[in-house]
Amino acid sequence: MFLGNEEKVYILDKTEGNAAQIDGHPAWGAVWDINSHSAQLMEVLTNTFCASGMHLPNGSYATFGGNGAIGPGGNIGSVKNSAGSGAYDATYQDYDGTKSIRILNPCTSSDDMSSPQCQWFDNASVLSMQKQRWYSAAEALGDGTIALIGGFVNGGYINRNTPNTDPEYEGGAAEPTYEFYPSRGPATVMQFMIQTSGLNSYAHTYLMPSGKMLIQANISTIIWDPDTNNETPLPGMPGNVARVYPASGAVAMLPLTPANNWTPTVLFCGGSDMPDEYWGNYSYPNYNTWTYPASADCQRLTPEPQDGSTPAYEQDDDMLDGRTMGQFIALPDGTMLVINGGRNGTAGYAQATGQTASFDLMPYGESLAAGPVGTPAIYNPNMPKGSRWSSAGLGNTNIARLYHSSAMLLPDASVMIAGSNPNIDVNLTTIYPTTYTAEIFYPPYFSASVRPQPTGMPSTLTYGGQYFDITVPASSYAGSANAAAANTTVVLSRGGFTTHAMNMGQRHLQLNNTYTVNNDGSYVLHVAQVPPNPNILTPGPALMFVVINGIPSNGSMVIVGSGQVETQPTSAASTLPPSVENNSAQGSGSGSKPNTASSSGSHTGAIIGAVVGAIAVIGILGALFGIFVARRRRAASRQHPAAAYAMGTTRSGFGDGGAVAMGMNADRARHSDSSAFAPLQQDNSSMAWNASSVSLQSPYRDEHGMDGRPSGADYDPYNADLVGRSSSGQRL
Repeated sequence: MFLGNEEKVYILDKTEGNAAQIDGHPAWGAVWDINSHSAQLMEVLTNTFCASGMHLPNGSYATFGGNGAIGPGGNIGSVKNSAGSGAYDATYQDYDGTKSIRILNPCTSSDDMSSPQCQWFDNASVLSMQKQRWYSAAEALGDGTIALIGGFVNGGYINRNTPNTDPEYEGGAAEPTYEFYPSRGPATVMQFMIQTSGLNSYAHTYLMPSGKMLIQANISTIIWDPDTNNETPLPGMPGNVARVYPASGAVAMLPLTPANNWTPTVLFCGGSDMPDEYWGNYSYPNYNTWTYPASADCQRLTPEPQDGSTPAYEQDDDMLDGRTMGQFIALPDGTMLVINGGRNGTAGYAQATGQTASFDLMPYGESLAAGPVGTPAIYNPNMPKGSRWSSAGLGNTNIARLYHSSAMLLPDASVMIAGSNPNIDVNLTTIYPTTYTAEIFYPPYFSASVRPQPTGMPSTLTYGGQYFDITVPASSYAGSANAAAANTTVVLSRGGFTTHAMNMGQRHLQLNNTYTVNNDGSYVLHVAQVPPNPNILTPGPALMFVVINGIPSNGSMVIVGSGQVETQPTSAASTLPPSVENNSAQGSGSGSKPNTASSSGSHTGAIIGAVVGAIAVIGILGALFGIFVARRRRAASRQHPAAAYAMGTTRSGFGDGGAVAMGMNADRARHSDSSAFAPLQQDNSSMAWNASSVSLQSPYRDEHGMDGRPSGADYDPYNADLVGRSSSGQRL
């Protein structure tokens, strides 16, 4: 998913047997209207399964790669390419997506949504990558160019064979190179992708102020120079906790603020410390992962300390629950929401493991995770150590959000949650089914009776240059105007491209501001432009929020930078006038009649009787994406999110209000029925592996910072026989 503008969320699905049809085949694309809670199907030609994605400087989005063409039951498409993987399937009518570059220009309701200008451009014969990439990383550079790093060639649980005698290419199954969009030349091998062989899918990538990039995969960390391909090793991950897919920890950059001089710090939480031998290979894990607890460990890393010190991981507070597939969402108030995921296991799915030889013995169907975590938690980076996490006052959900779940910040500062399908194809009866139910999480600031209603919000921002003014009316707050103005921030929030419990490109940046308080209780914010370094916030779209005492306005979409892929123009940082107070000025917000809050209007009124920390079902995503909601529920969700479930107010996202779970579906869990699944095929175009003769004693591992991880010779999981497993049914 990604937020296209103030009105629309765009959704992509893997090619599978969704009941919704478009042009005579299952649909795997849609655009969801935030205001009407309805969706329109979109044609997408290639298989988008496990693609990466990123914003472009003009506000468009691009998604890169995916899987080969498949048909029912995940079988290879009916038309195969020379390597034996799917080029096209006659039933699902999908094309090979492994090299695809798909571009979308977000449209609004005032546009003709059916016009070509509002549709996906998806034609690999015209626009494609140099290499096949499945689970690649994508990160924007300061000029708007996108770096595309690593990935599988086609298919598998983790990115290696066993024995791992070819850590670079795995016989043609791994892609250890990087390339750029737009192109900067031939794809080039990245040594880090060889070092981290196996656990390097969806590597965590964060551009630094220097223009270099933090990259973390397996248990290794580097700083990479995209101009020279030079790698600088950083310390290994403490405790050997893997955070990349399929360990799938919650990872995000903390808010960039004037107080920290916009210095990036990345927070790594959850994932798995499974020993290397447990991970197995392309076929499946060697261990019954659903029995292995996910990590609760959190580590902070500041890759470019401004004091010149050596970068080092810093132990942070443990999460309240261990989570695999947990996801961080940066909230406008400067806190970090973590949602979704499971207490045990990993992402991915399979029909066997090294310890469970047949699908009929798999206790959770094809899911390699168990124990869904239904309670969100909020991390406050400004609280003292030992008190940064809280779930007090937060509701919970009974809907499992495991493999293929996603979440996205919306313009009204709520969070949309959707997805979960740890199955090879649509399965509505297994214990963790294909999930079409979408939810909205309402953070604690929805307890406010009034939200800010700023005027004068810009539509474009520059890197440095003249400051701009935003006016905050007295009706936006209560009490002293001086106190409100002093506790007002202006923030840019980029939700990114969310897939597989991660948000590529997500950032939160606070702008500098001063203020002038007027006699009528209004005040004018004098707001600096973005710091004159495009590497801190790359050019492209973002939501701008005005936040008063932790309560955000509705977000307005802005474009940062020139809108072009180019060296961004910069000017000197804005020089702001001094703040001017007015001791007699007061706000009128507490006495005003609340107005209906619109989810996309930038300057709408108060929140009515809203709930602290509730999760509300907003509807069923139809057979695929068309959301159908009871009329009374639809009206309630738009007029006042859960007005009937009022809760106590909290401070900065923390409190002791009672939790309310809203409108949850009944538990649909049941044991899987193996007859519902067609036999699966390993879709690996390299054909480099053979599960019938594999050995899981791997001579090549990511050794950086091993700290006592068991060696292959020490591994004997229940004396399991690891040879002679059938290759049928192990495709991811």
